[in-house]
Amino acid sequence: METSVLVVDRKIVDVDPAATVTADEVVDARGLLLLPGVIDDQVHFREPGLTDKEDLAHASRACAKGGVTSFLEMPNTIPNATTQKLVDDKLAIAAKSSLVNFGFYIGATPHNVGDLKHAVRTPGIKIFIGSSTGDLLVDSQDALETIFAETTLPICAHCEDETTVKRNATTYAGSTDVATHSKVRDHEAALIATTRAIDLAERHQHRFHVLHVSTAGEVELIRAAKKKHRFVTAEACPHHLFFSIDDYDRLGSLVKMNPSVKTKEDNAALFAGLLDGTIEVVATDHAPHSMADKKLPYPQCPSGLPAVENYLALMLDQVNQGRCSIQQVVAWMCEAPARVWNLQNKGKIEVGYDADLVLVDMNLERTIRNEDQQTKCGWSPWNGSTLKGWPVRTWVMGQQVFGIVDGKEKYATTYGEAIQYGEAVQYGT
Repeated sequence: METSVLVVDRKIVDVDPAATVTADEVVDARGLLLLPGVIDDQVHFREPGLTDKEDLAHASRACAKGGVTSFLEMPNTIPNATTQKLVDDKLAIAAKSSLVNFGFYIGATPHNVGDLKHAVRTPGIKIFIGSSTGDLLVDSQDALETIFAETTLPICAHCEDETTVKRNATTYAGSTDVATHSKVRDHEAALIATTRAIDLAERHQHRFHVLHVSTAGEVELIRAAKKKHRFVTAEACPHHLFFSIDDYDRLGSLVKMNPSVKTKEDNAALFAGLLDGTIEVVATDHAPHSMADKKLPYPQCPSGLPAVENYLALMLDQVNQGRCSIQQVVAWMCEAPARVWNLQNKGKIEVGYDADLVLVDMNLERTIRNEDQQTKCGWSPWNGSTLKGWPVRTWVMGQQVFGIVDGKEKYATTYGEAIQYGEAVQYGT
């Protein structure tokens, strides 16, 4: 279907306007697709405190290039964002450095429930049930019960059972094989923690989002929970959809992640979970480190990989392969994250919505190359992969922030805005 979208200032004011309507600028997008801007609800952009790995200026350029117009960033920066002041500090930094729209989670600790109860200007609470940094590990059942019982913001969590991980680490102590990582952070660790978190959400009737699902067993847990209630939502990440333990031989520590990559059977179960609606969101868990750090021997090499500037293209390539539809990609990457996190006027091309838009060329083929990456770490685990379907132009709040002109990438010098959140309502109602 061919149509036009009319943007005035920062808003979409008409879809399919009358032919007599005039505009100051007309974009000829014939042969291309206009999508809502992608919303990545799980990134680690490292500022403040870890800007040797990434910063908001580089990361937001990567977002703009990748068609991502809004991001929600995790609290494990330095200092950890565990108070309202520290969240506000990050908002102030982003207002002066981010090309795209931004939001920041508040992090849970075993002792900051008062801060969590009164937090504002944040999409929700992040709990690290395992694999934490700083003071962010919350493994005590009493602390978890208190957080789920006494707070109202949506909660998301990194679900890996700390006891299981520590036991496995002892079993495999001394191994220098990076593939051991998937044995230390195994299926059981993920299943135990996700079961625990879903039980908390059910008993306290608290909205809960399972981050970076990595196992077929978790998909079944989430599917069963959804048959009983609507408190639980979930997401998958490109590395858990497309990489497996078979890739350690080829990529080594570049695919060392928490949660770890699993099997091809898990890959298939996650994609099936997306297709049937068990998993609503595709997000990146963009977590860059320098190549020098990633090349350290196991287990010293850190976990995490960059993905934000390539993940829309990865999913568009899946459309071209016939594995899913463009409508499903929009649902997973635009509509669902806006709905799950109560983002106001985001995720759709409708009158009254923010003019966060991305123009994509479904026939464009491009090879991912480390030297082309905008992320500060300068590498991608998909280096050398040729994908079909790429974003070619991105607008944030009506301002173009990325485009390709005469074969060269052009970026704006404008800044995005702090995301506005609606009243927290039960998901799906």
